[in-house]
Amino acid sequence: MGAFKKISCRLLLAAATVSAKWIVPGARWRDTEGNLVNAHAGGVTLDQDTGKFFWFGEYKVQGQEEGGGVSVYSSDDLATWEHHGMALKPIEGHPYISTEHIIQRPKVTYSKETEKYHMFWHADNSTYGWLLQGFAQADNITGPYSFVDATAPLGNWSQDYGLFNDRKDGKAYALYSNGDRKEGRDVYLTSYNDNITALDEVVHRWDKYDLEAPTIIQTDKSYFALMSHKTGYRPNNVVVFRADSLSGPWSQPAMVAPLNTRTFNSQSGFSLRINGTKKETFLYLGDQWDSISLWESRYIWLPVEIDEDKKSLELKWHDVYDLDVKTGEVTGIDGTAYYGKDATTSGNAFKQEASFASEGVIVTGIYGNDSKVTFSGIEGSGKPQWVSFYYQNTDDMGFGDQPGGSPDRINGTWSLRRIASVIVNGKTDQVESLYQRDTHKSIILSTPLQLTFEKGSNNTISIGGLYNGKDYKGADIDRIVVYPTEE
Repeated sequence: MGAFKKISCRLLLAAATVSAKWIVPGARWRDTEGNLVNAHAGGVTLDQDTGKFFWFGEYKVQGQEEGGGVSVYSSDDLATWEHHGMALKPIEGHPYISTEHIIQRPKVTYSKETEKYHMFWHADNSTYGWLLQGFAQADNITGPYSFVDATAPLGNWSQDYGLFNDRKDGKAYALYSNGDRKEGRDVYLTSYNDNITALDEVVHRWDKYDLEAPTIIQTDKSYFALMSHKTGYRPNNVVVFRADSLSGPWSQPAMVAPLNTRTFNSQSGFSLRINGTKKETFLYLGDQWDSISLWESRYIWLPVEIDEDKKSLELKWHDVYDLDVKTGEVTGIDGTAYYGKDATTSGNAFKQEASFASEGVIVTGIYGNDSKVTFSGIEGSGKPQWVSFYYQNTDDMGFGDQPGGSPDRINGTWSLRRIASVIVNGKTDQVESLYQRDTHKSIILSTPLQLTFEKGSNNTISIGGLYNGKDYKGADIDRIVVYPTEE
């Protein structure tokens, strides 16, 4: 275990010296100080005065779900994030925001009437028995925010919270699911009063769809409401409704991502409009939850493609992409693919026919230190490079000491990941862990790591089962894609 700790420290220090320029969904995002960005299930507010983006999210404490408060970061480009500390701090003994209470899905907007920034969130106790909306305010966008109240919206329950500002008239709206009890299971869209301090009218209710994590995207012609199914921290197929007006009528729900990808293993939470000089671009801001280690959950931010003629909305996957927030243009970064059919195997790993895989071959049987698949001839720059590992994980037996059984089995549970080791150029003292979440039979998804190769084309990557007291199986490998160094 000592070797793993040493390489983790080295990786942290190396990452701290690199400023992100590209967006890499599912990666470990680090702030300008090299620390993991800790702002889950939040929202991004564009400050009109400075042009900066401010990201507010749940600060997750290792080993617990509640009590972390709300952290805040700022960015000029949505890729490089500066931490500004805690916007809303837990207060010991406070009746609503103590370390024992739930502070989830925070969102912030500016009120012209009060000349203050207003923060709202799902406020609850540790057993989710309150179902309230919290309200705090501050003179500055980064805070600190002072608690005002926690209330039941118009006397109703409120669980997952979302905030929407209509760009036509500037009016603010709250979106919220109203609990898991049989009497609830609806999602409400409710308008705020003019000073954005209280809700005044229900505009629409999505009745008994049993959805949560709502957000709205507004175009010149349409409103699109994205929502997640209720499966806890397990990913599912996010759906979208469309309407000409907020009061409806709203369409039937449709999938926003390819079926059985479970929305690229993410849950909806917020959406962001980039009003570029060349293009209007929308981003889906989702969370890739890790129910075993919530504090280490990742972020899935993806461009949204809207077809007004077809009245459709679809997420567009990129392993790595560049977003120009000035022009609104999204550019996918091209990488070099290395296929499983050309790799070498050892131990129990072997190549198997797979009609859905690249070149009809996938590598399987990767578990334990003796079973590996090795890719050779990899071109390196001598500097950190992103690598996407394309895999299939149909795990139905669990891993390590976690309970087994996939959701496709009777009474099955959910294994959120397999864990594999990644070794560059045979350096066994520098092992990186690769987390590979459930996909589905014949569904291939990717997960990224940032690695450093020697300059030239004599590099190798070996993927094996990670062993640290237990045998962790690696998922089936289809291919890897190596991307150039950020310039």
